[in-house]
Amino acid sequence: MSILEVRDISKRFGGLQALSDVNISVAENTVHAIIGPNGAGKSTLLNCFVGKLIPDTGSVSFDGQSVLGRKPHQINQMGISRVFQTPEIFADLTVIENMMVPCFAHRDGPFRLHAFESVPKERHITEMAEAMLDDVSMLEKRDLHAGSLSRGDKRRLEMAMCLVQEPRLLLLDEPTAGMARADTNNTIQLLKDIRRTRNLTMVIIEHDMHVVFSLADRITVLAQGTPLVEDVPENIKGHPKVREAYLGEAQV
Repeated sequence: MSILEVRDISKRFGGLQALSDVNISVAENTVHAIIGPNGAGKSTLLNCFVGKLIPDTGSVSFDGQSVLGRKPHQINQMGISRVFQTPEIFADLTVIENMMVPCFAHRDGPFRLHAFESVPKERHITEMAEAMLDDVSMLEKRDLHAGSLSRGDKRRLEMAMCLVQEPRLLLLDEPTAGMARADTNNTIQLLKDIRRTRNLTMVIIEHDMHVVFSLADRITVLAQGTPLVEDVPENIKGHPKVREAYLGEAQV
């Protein structure tokens, strides 16, 4: 069953055709990767997914509802969270203080954890934040300033801040960008753990093919704003159209 539907999306910026007649269906509870050379239109497409950009033509719907023109908090309320290429955290706050921000913002939302319903209100938020940090193996760093964390731990914290809202769709824009290989591998494992334990669909934009082929159930390849191929990972590897898009010439 498809949860994210992209139909005939086109977007032009002046003389640049960023997207042209893009169609993508993302099945529920899957990991769908979108890859392509620089300038292929990946970030433009992702911005259409969250209503940040309005396409010139076409539609984007999540669970049957259009996302176009909605404000960020409305996108969030629909059950969509986004992890940015540069981790979006509060560097001057501690890890636990960062974690408490989304807990306060959404304490009355649909994510409300039943395990905490009997906890006195003054402890509810702190214990909820600690529980989520424990889930992503960050509890021991609760009192560190977030700005002092490694790139991998900043990403882990940002994901925890998204997950406490219990999204149904998690959008990840190059989640391992700028990471050392050890942090990249830890992030891959974290995403695998998240997928195993939560009812969650993921869409990933990523340049690191090790990440893509470690996680994705299905891959869409973009080139010059147009989908070249959409298939399972084993059929993407070595595909002549994919090699042509990345290497600049057809392979024979």
